[in-house]
Order: sequence, then C-alpha cells, then structure tokens
Amino acid sequence: MSDPARESDAEARARRGRNIALALGLAIFVVLVFVVTIVKLGASVARQPF
Repeated sequence: MSDPARESDAEARARRGRNIALALGLAIFVVLVFVVTIVKLGASVARQPF
C-alpha cells in the first residue's frame, strides 16, 4: 500500500476518484436491491394488516 503522507497530488486525486466511484456504485446497488424488493413484494405488502 502507498503511504498517504508521501503520495503526489495526482495520486491523491486518483485515489479520491476511485473512492467516490466505489461509493456511488455501492449506493446504486443498494437502491437497486431496494427497488427490486419493493417491486417483487408489490401489492401484497399493501394488503397485509398491521
């Protein structure tokens, strides 16, 4: 692993870009799983008594 104290500005920007891309990918995956779950459950959830 690289030492964050000794990396150049270009390396720091690249690492930050990768971190942002990974966070966005994870967020999109979570939203996709949520949407698929809601669609699959569909109207059956609305009919359940509380």
